[in-house]
Amino acid sequence: DVLGSRGLGDVYKRQDLYHGHDQYTNFFEGWYFKIVDATATYALAFIPGISRSEDTRDHHSFIQVINLVNHSYHYYRYSIDDFYSNNRHLKINIGINEFSFNKIYVNLEQVHGILYLGSPTKWPDSKLNPGSMGIYNHLPFMECYSQVCAIDGDIEEGHLKINGQVIDFSNGKYYIEKNWGKSFPTSWIWVQSNNFENHRATVTCSLGIVPFPLIKEFRGFLIGVTVDHKFYPFTTMNNSKLNITVCDRDIILCATHDNLQLILKTKSKPEDFVECYGPKNGKMSPILEETLKGEVEMTLINTKKNLLIYHGIGKACGIEYGGDFSKLLDD
Repeated sequence: DVLGSRGLGDVYKRQDLYHGHDQYTNFFEGWYFKIVDATATYALAFIPGISRSEDTRDHHSFIQVINLVNHSYHYYRYSIDDFYSNNRHLKINIGINEFSFNKIYVNLEQVHGILYLGSPTKWPDSKLNPGSMGIYNHLPFMECYSQVCAIDGDIEEGHLKINGQVIDFSNGKYYIEKNWGKSFPTSWIWVQSNNFENHRATVTCSLGIVPFPLIKEFRGFLIGVTVDHKFYPFTTMNNSKLNITVCDRDIILCATHDNLQLILKTKSKPEDFVECYGPKNGKMSPILEETLKGEVEMTLINTKKNLLIYHGIGKACGIEYGGDFSKLLDD
């Protein structure tokens, strides 16, 4: 599977778009825009979204800012009427702030500026398996849906003024994903980096406890790797196998699919994590911890040919933990 840069046509774009037009309570939707400068020194994440809890008086839109330039986190609350989504392509407005495949414009108390984005690299999909969640998007009872909107992308040019400090993000990297539904899983782990040496590789990895009729729950995972523009999926949907262990606050993950073996090892510092908000029945509350200063060592091997496809370190790695992630571990 060789990746394209423009996506797969209008029929498959819907997973990037807003899903909440007929959802009035117990619903959330949020888009995650991660940006890293060209030196992989400065990293931020902007999360525009909407929250509709059971209490209609608490309905609102928001922008979360995970600022690992100044090691801070801010939750900017807006009226529900300040939220706008384009119905044809990814473009979200919260007030005058704009988030799209073309640009990020923010005018917030601690951060303001504009970044112009190049074409995104998309997760390959099809009409039967839309978006990165594939066939699970067709199941109406899921509590949380996920979509990797851009595995990788270049920031063509732009600056942000962050607490008075002007930072040049030109020639940096961006990554976009989103979630929607009722609640985040009871436990989950997320790892992502597109800042490997020579920009040869990227990885995005999500795993969580998924409630499911009859079997109650299972451990689902969604891992996408690119090496030299070739895409390697390791997912629940394609019957990949997964083994995961934890050492302090870091993980060692081994996934296998056919003749491929993927090993991920994270490296982080406890003091680099910040507490962030996530949804429970549509209501936003502090339920997760995240850093953008981690590292991930990635090894991809073809075991049949005894061939090393890739080995490298991903910088400015996003690492996120939520709930009791011991449930995700192997016995």
